[in-house]
Amino acid sequence: MRLIADCEFEGERPLYSSDGIRLERVTVHEGESALKESRNIEACECRFEGRYPFWCCNGAKIENCVFTEDSRAPIWYSSDIEMIRCRVDAPKILRELDGISLRDCIFPKAVETLWTCRGVRIDGCEFSGADYILMRSSDIQINNMRLKGKYSFQYCRNIEIRNSVLDTKDAFWETDNVTIYDSEVRGEYLGWYSRGLKLVRCRISGTQPLCYASDLVLEDCTFAPDADLAFEYSSVEATITGPIASVKNPLTGHIRATGGYGEVIIDENLKAPGDCIIE
Repeated sequence: MRLIADCEFEGERPLYSSDGIRLERVTVHEGESALKESRNIEACECRFEGRYPFWCCNGAKIENCVFTEDSRAPIWYSSDIEMIRCRVDAPKILRELDGISLRDCIFPKAVETLWTCRGVRIDGCEFSGADYILMRSSDIQINNMRLKGKYSFQYCRNIEIRNSVLDTKDAFWETDNVTIYDSEVRGEYLGWYSRGLKLVRCRISGTQPLCYASDLVLEDCTFAPDADLAFEYSSVEATITGPIASVKNPLTGHIRATGGYGEVIIDENLKAPGDCIIE
């Protein structure tokens, strides 16, 4: 692997179509597509200021690097990307990827990030301003994620999340096969229209959670006082530790809350089969 160290580049495509290079303490200034169409790249302690530096790349390990806000949309249409201890101030950083691993990274402006990605691994990362993160992505494993942003995980498939704090409104809409363990999920309208959503030992807050869902499962979850009007028109199997403020018109299944219910609303709008057991 050829080493390039302690230097600066700028302009259009200065390292275009490189193969087998290691960048150390390199700064890429204003310009576009610095490493486009490259393969087998390592970057350590580098700074990326120009736009689109890692487009159409195959195989990149990026460690202790900084992507400034001007490096807009820096990694798209690529495969086998690993990022470790990076700071990314650029929005829309990761899209259309096959195989992306993120570890101990910080994303302060993560709006519209990780769209249409396949094979996503996230461990120990923080995402802020993360509206619409992970839209239409699949085969995702997450551990120890800290997320703040609206409309996350929409239209995603095959997700496993552990030990995370998700502060997010309208999360997990129209998802398939999502399981969340030992996490806190804050925000209104959680999991609407989801299919096969499972929550295990999670704490749920925010109004009207888990409505219009099919094959919904909750195991030993707790509900905050503001998590009211839950399960409307959902098919659900749920065991809830402690009380729940209110349940409204569940479609079918079985709900058990050890602390009881503030209110159970079964009205003229209940849809068939309307046979959910609530105890």
